[in-house]
Amino acid sequence: MHGHSISTAPSYSNTQLFIDNTWRATSRTLPVANPATEIEIGRVSMADTADLDEAAAASLRGFKIWRKIPAFERSALMRRAAQLMRERAEDIAVTMTLEQGKPLAESRAETLASADVIEWFAEEARRTYGRVIPSRVNIVRQIVMREPVGPVAAFTPWNFPINQAVRKIAAALVAGCSVVLKGPEETPASCAALVRAFSDAGLPAGVLNLVFGVPAEISNHLIAHPAIRKISFTGSTAVGKLLAAKAGEHMKRATMELGGHAPALLFADSDVPRAARLLAAAKYRNAGQVCISPTRFIVEHSVCDEFIEHFVVAAQTIHVGNGLHDGVQMRALANARRLHAMEQLVADAVAQGATIATGGKRREHEGYFFEPTLLIDVPPSARIMNEEPFGPIAAVSTFSTYDEAIGEANRLPFGLATYAYTCSAATMASLGDDIDQSPRTWNT
Repeated sequence: MHGHSISTAPSYSNTQLFIDNTWRATSRTLPVANPATEIEIGRVSMADTADLDEAAAASLRGFKIWRKIPAFERSALMRRAAQLMRERAEDIAVTMTLEQGKPLAESRAETLASADVIEWFAEEARRTYGRVIPSRVNIVRQIVMREPVGPVAAFTPWNFPINQAVRKIAAALVAGCSVVLKGPEETPASCAALVRAFSDAGLPAGVLNLVFGVPAEISNHLIAHPAIRKISFTGSTAVGKLLAAKAGEHMKRATMELGGHAPALLFADSDVPRAARLLAAAKYRNAGQVCISPTRFIVEHSVCDEFIEHFVVAAQTIHVGNGLHDGVQMRALANARRLHAMEQLVADAVAQGATIATGGKRREHEGYFFEPTLLIDVPPSARIMNEEPFGPIAAVSTFSTYDEAIGEANRLPFGLATYAYTCSAATMASLGDDIDQSPRTWNT
């Protein structure tokens, strides 16, 4: 048993809405559970339509102020927010691990990285350049100036509650836009800590607002709201399609980062043991709850057995447990729904002829833990080969020729990420041309 990394019992506060520079509780709340224990640790306030209307109206008022603040001043304020995130990193990391489950070191790294992201965008604020276009006549000057779009409705997921939110917030603020952030109900407090850092840095009232609630209710109301001019969403492909369509109904700009089903191609000339170790680390990071997680392992037939041997060893040596404990490398899944989804994917694959090389089941104790899993001899028809698992399951198939590998990698309509391991410069060059990273059924 590994020792606990925190000497005293960590605390967790209920999370409120943040509207027009004021934190507010609501009568309607949802429980927040620790994924490692399944125990409720707090509550999160839920917004109703009146709250959303106030947030949208506040964002419009804030936008009219924020857009006129010089870029240099916006940059300075954002750098103050970054510094506050660094100063508060230890407390925020504990909060994130309590509600999200990831190992404390990963929570700390995500929190500190948010400061870097804020500072990067803060520097971009000072370089919002336009351009001059040569005209056809001497009496005309054609100048392009960049103007902020307006209030942004941003929707962020629970798997990286600060990492995803900070990219949307910082990008919008640097451009002079205001934000209504719909945070994740599963992991609200760490997201709220990010918002608090911006507020404490001196952000004007209304420029950044935070709401929680029933996702469909919030998205339907905010996307249609006349104050909102742009949509930013990170989440599942199915939901992204719905939100993009609704944004289109209202002629509003949309930026989407949706799901993936990343292929990992391993060629016979690669360093197979090293590739297996690297892919295992990437696969089981955040229990596979990463949109760019490698999922379909496409291995050249002649080295498949060697790859499986090394990958199984790597998977079996991963320490799975409570993220607050020392030495933990893989956390619990986010909720019971994810556990059920993993069990269904494994059962379907086995029913179609796949073999479980390691893992394949829920761990028999408290918490939403699922074993690091490797499935081999998985047919293309299995659900795991066609649906994003978003969990700690790797599925192996084999190829004999380069064209077979490319065909399987490009078979699905997903974009987002591809992994490849080879020592051949020629193969590397060809992969860059042949891998299709453009999703064919939606925009990202």
